[in-house]
Amino acid sequence: MQTSQSFGIHFTTRPDKAKDGREPIYACVTVNRQRAYIALKQNVDPKNWDSGKGVAKGNKDEVKSINNYLEEVRLAIGSSYKELQLKRKMLSAKAVKDLYLGAEQEVYTMSRLFAYHNESSTTDLKWSTLKHYYVTQRYLIKFLEQQYNASDIYLHQLDYKFVKDFEVFLRNHKPKDHQKPLNNNGVMKHIIRLKKMVNLALNLQWINNDPFATYKLKIQKVNREQLSELELKAIEEKKFGIERLDMVRDMFVFCCYTGLSYVDVSNLEPEHIVTGTDGDRWIRTCREKTMIPVIVPILPKALAILDKYKDNERALYDGRVFPKISNQKVNSYLKEIADRCDIIKNVTFHIARHTFATTVTLSNGVPIETVSKILGHTKITTTQIYAKVVERKLKEDMEGLKIRLQSL
Repeated sequence: MQTSQSFGIHFTTRPDKAKDGREPIYACVTVNRQRAYIALKQNVDPKNWDSGKGVAKGNKDEVKSINNYLEEVRLAIGSSYKELQLKRKMLSAKAVKDLYLGAEQEVYTMSRLFAYHNESSTTDLKWSTLKHYYVTQRYLIKFLEQQYNASDIYLHQLDYKFVKDFEVFLRNHKPKDHQKPLNNNGVMKHIIRLKKMVNLALNLQWINNDPFATYKLKIQKVNREQLSELELKAIEEKKFGIERLDMVRDMFVFCCYTGLSYVDVSNLEPEHIVTGTDGDRWIRTCREKTMIPVIVPILPKALAILDKYKDNERALYDGRVFPKISNQKVNSYLKEIADRCDIIKNVTFHIARHTFATTVTLSNGVPIETVSKILGHTKITTTQIYAKVVERKLKEDMEGLKIRLQSL
């Protein structure tokens, strides 16, 4: 961890750029052993230059004038360094040089990139997605404070090492609140958001080099959890006698038979329930996350739940199908429901969507293309993440194969 900064200014000449017997003077700025050279508007006769002290020597008025100018430059460069310190920006020799030369507005920072992204994405991304970028930005600030004693960094300073060090920081970070440490895929989510920021900077031509050019994401395949047929039936038939648990159970079971997510069922309005050409009732809505249209046939068990809540005063007051309840409370109550039903799985509301994809549809022979359409996916590969072949379906398929083979 870097806790202090080394800073120095030394003046030197460039004999290789001598003209008419005079050498140009440069200011050499050093920050943590990194150097940046600034060409000054002064030339000196090498006979009148003290390379050890970095000053002009002699008593002539010209020499005094050069040294006075160099002292002014030293003070100005020092002020630029202090300004960067006060603003808690990433300290480097180039950053000091850029600020001294007045090029600060042309040098883009990480905070400026995030600000541009967040402002320009308000119409493209839902808040539920956009808020994760703010979380990644907070992790980056913590990383910069710990690693560089700064709160910001210039984009041109990003390189492979920065990305790798950020990954290590995320893996070792121990939250001080109730949150759990990040797992591998949680770390990769933040790296992916940083990569998207870098790609945006490349497209805007704010940087020239891609620090992710040789970096490899390491995403681990996750075994998606879902309820079995028996577990789903246990939740459906359990008598709770507590209104809040009954309501959350009904919403959860409704989504097990429709494939809707928590946010989509929370936003479901009576006008989204339509009568199809077949005379049956359907759900016609758009996914909050992607705004992709979704058309879902309402299965009998989901239809029974709809009818149960058609006159619910809380739901009608908000113009919704179900009463409003936060996702945090829903997941808390679902854990209580799982305990009462003797289900040892970590039941969250999103498991309803997995259950619909596997236990309710695919294991009962519904084609994956149909399931993908109902879930609102744009790619079959996305549906395949949910679509595990459960044992009952596998057994049925193998039994069918046995029968066909025996008839040959």
